[in-house]
Amino acid sequence: MSVGTEAITYGGRTAWARNLAAPVRSFLSTETGGAIVMLGAAIAALMWANSPWWHSYESVWTTRLAIRIGSAVIGTDLRHWVNEGLMTLFFLVVGLEAKRQLDLGELRERRRLAIPVVAAIGGVTVPILIYLAFNAGGAGAHGWGAAMSTDTAFALGAVALVTPRTATRIRVFLLTLAVVDDLAALVVIATVYTTHVSPVALSVAIALFVLLVALRYAPFGRRAVSIGLAVAIWIAMFKSGIDPVISGLAIGLATSAYPPSREDLERATALSRSFREQPTPELARSARQSLQSAISANERLQYDLHPWTSYAIVPLFALANAGIHLTGTLMSDAVSSPITLGIVIAYVAGKPIGVFAGSWIASRPALHGPRSPISGPVLVTAGACAGIGFTISLLVASLAFTGERLDEAKLGALASVLLAPTLAWAMTQVIRRLPSALRARQIGRTAEDILDLAEEVDPERDHIRGPDDAPVTLLEYGDFECTYCGQAEGVIRELLSAHGADVRYVWRHLPLNDVHPTAQLAAEASEAAASQGKFWDMHDILLAHQDELSPRDLARYADELGLDVERFRDELRRREHALRVSEDVASADESGVSGTPTFFINGRRHYGVYDIDTLTEEVLAAKTRARQLAAAAAPAEEGLRES
Repeated sequence: MSVGTEAITYGGRTAWARNLAAPVRSFLSTETGGAIVMLGAAIAALMWANSPWWHSYESVWTTRLAIRIGSAVIGTDLRHWVNEGLMTLFFLVVGLEAKRQLDLGELRERRRLAIPVVAAIGGVTVPILIYLAFNAGGAGAHGWGAAMSTDTAFALGAVALVTPRTATRIRVFLLTLAVVDDLAALVVIATVYTTHVSPVALSVAIALFVLLVALRYAPFGRRAVSIGLAVAIWIAMFKSGIDPVISGLAIGLATSAYPPSREDLERATALSRSFREQPTPELARSARQSLQSAISANERLQYDLHPWTSYAIVPLFALANAGIHLTGTLMSDAVSSPITLGIVIAYVAGKPIGVFAGSWIASRPALHGPRSPISGPVLVTAGACAGIGFTISLLVASLAFTGERLDEAKLGALASVLLAPTLAWAMTQVIRRLPSALRARQIGRTAEDILDLAEEVDPERDHIRGPDDAPVTLLEYGDFECTYCGQAEGVIRELLSAHGADVRYVWRHLPLNDVHPTAQLAAEASEAAASQGKFWDMHDILLAHQDELSPRDLARYADELGLDVERFRDELRRREHALRVSEDVASADESGVSGTPTFFINGRRHYGVYDIDTLTEEVLAAKTRARQLAAAAAPAEEGLRES
C-alpha cells in the first residue's frame, strides 16, 4: 500500500467524535447552535408579549415559587428562579471553559492573558462612558451597568458564524474577554445593584467555597459532597443578597482541567478487565471510579452541562426576559430615548473601540506587553462580536429600571443583537479584500503559536513521508493494532495524494500495550524493517493487516518485502529496537498524548474528528498561515542581507 494507490474516503465520524477533549471547536459549535435557539426564544417571547394574551406573559413569569424545609424558606418568582438559579449553571460552564483554556489551551502561557484582560477592561469602560454621555444627570443614569457586558452565548455564536472554523485564536480571545467581562459585570451587580448584603451569609458562602476547593484532595466521595457544597454555596449567596450566579463562575474557574494520563488509562483498563473476570459490586465501583478520575472534573462537567445550558437554560432565560409589549408610544419614545440610544451605541460602537484600544495599550513594547494574538482588523471584528448585549444587560436592566424605562433598555439590548453581528460581518468582508501583502504583515506582528508538540521533528531520526521543505508538517502518534489508526491511514493517504507537495507526514509510535497485545511487537517490527530501508512499506502492510500481527505474520511480511528475514527475526528476538519505540512513547507523554491516533499540525495538537474534510481544512489553514508568516519575514531577511 503506497501513497499513490487509490485511497478510500472516510467521511464518517471517528473516535474523536465521541471524545471529551474537543475543546474550543466543540464549545463554539454548541454555543452557535444555542445562540440560534436563544434567538428563537427571544422572538417567541416578543410574539407572546404582543399576542392577544399578552397579559399572561407577566402573569406567568411573576408567579411565586417557594421551597420550604421546616421553617426555612427560599422563594422568589419564576423569572428570578431562571435568572438567579438556572443561569448559575450557564456561568459555571463559561468558567469551566475559561479554566480549561488556562490549564491546557492558548492561555497556559500566563503572559498572554494581558491582551484579552485589558481589552475586556477597555470594552467595559468605553461603553459605560458612552452610556453616561447620553444619560448623566438624567433618570437613566443609574442603569449604566446595562451597557457594559457582552452576551457570551450570542458573541461566541456570532464569531463562529462570521469567521472560518479554523480561526481558533479569535475564539479563544473572545472567550477570555467574555469571562473577564462577565466577572466585572457580576461584581458590579453585587456592589452597585444589591440593596442589602448579609455579611453572615456571605461569609458562609466564602467558607463553603474554600471547602469545595479543598475537597479535590479528598480520597473518596468527592462527587456527591461537591454537589452538596455547590448547592449550599448558591443558597448562601442567595441569602446574602448578592446575585448567586457569581457562584457558578467562581466554581467553574476553580475546577482544574488536565489531560488523561496514560497511567490512569492503563489502570482503568486493568480494573475493567478485573471486573470482567469477577463481576462483583466492589470491582464495578472501582472500575467506575477509575474511569471517571481519568477524565478531569472540568471536562466531565462541561460534557454533562453544556448542551443543557446552551439549548435549554439560556433560551428559557430569553423567553422569560425578552418579552416586551410593543406600543406605538413605546416605539416612538425609544427612538429618542437616551436609555435606548445609550445602550445601542455603547454596544455597537463602544465595544469595538474599547476592545481595540485596550488591546493596543496592553501590547505596547514600552509597557513590556506581549504581542497581540490577532491582528488589528480582526480585533475590531472581535470587538464587534462582543458588542451584543443581552443576558447581563437584561439582568441589570431589570434591577435598575421598571416600567417603560425597563422596556426601553430591553429594546436597546435587543437592537444590539441585530446590529453588532452585522458590523462584524462587514468587517470580515473588509479583511478579505485587504491586499495579501498587508494581511501578511499584520499576521507577522501577531504572537507566535504556542506549540503542543514537546519534541520537534528530527529528519535524521523521524520517519517522514513527503518533502522536507513542505510548509505543513502532519505528525501522528499511532498504534499498528489500533482500529482507528487503520481508518485514519486511508484519510492520510487521500490527504497526501491531494496535497502531497505541501505536507510532510511523520509517524511516531505509541503502542497501547494494555489494550493491544501485539502493538509493541509490531512497532519494533517496523523499526527492524526501517533498519533495512523499508519502514514505510512495513508501515503500510501492518495497518492493512491489523488482525494479523503475530511473529509468524511479521516474518511473512518481511519476506514479501525482500528483507533479510533472519536478520529481521534476530533483531525482534533481541528486542534491538525497543529503545527506539520507547523514545517515541516518552515524547508522547511529554506532549500529553494518551490515545491513538493523535495528530499534530505544525506543532499544534489537532482536536476533534479526523475525516478528510476536517484535516484538509486544518492543513490548508496551516499552509496559509505558514506562507503569510514567511511573506512577513521576507522583507526583514532581505534588509539583513543588504546590511
